[in-house]
Amino acid sequence: QVQLVESGGGLVQAGGSLRLSCAASGRTFSTSAMGWFRQAPGKEREFVAAISRGGGSTGYADSVKGRFTISRDNRKNMVYLQMDSLKAEDTAIYYCAGKERTPSYAYSRREYEYDYWGQGTQVTVSS
Repeated sequence: QVQLVESGGGLVQAGGSLRLSCAASGRTFSTSAMGWFRQAPGKEREFVAAISRGGGSTGYADSVKGRFTISRDNRKNMVYLQMDSLKAEDTAIYYCAGKERTPSYAYSRREYEYDYWGQGTQVTVSS
């Protein structure tokens, strides 16, 4: 079983940057695709970004493409989300998630396909 702990959230002004981190414990991290999702107040949780288990494939929601960058370090069991040019509409709780037993090139945008989740970290962007 893999456990995930997010960190790096906080309050930032519009146009600023934040880097979220997700620390994973467990033996299956290196064989898991990883994703970031977010949930804004009063809204459904939505896909933000994902990365294949080896890091060679990535995908982004249209709303964050060109502003956010997902990466991972399998030696450290870490996943990151670099968020630049933040907007007020990026305000949400951000969740890290893992999908086990994925092909090396694959990732998923579908929330229901993920097997384990972190507790979330709050990101607030002031306009």
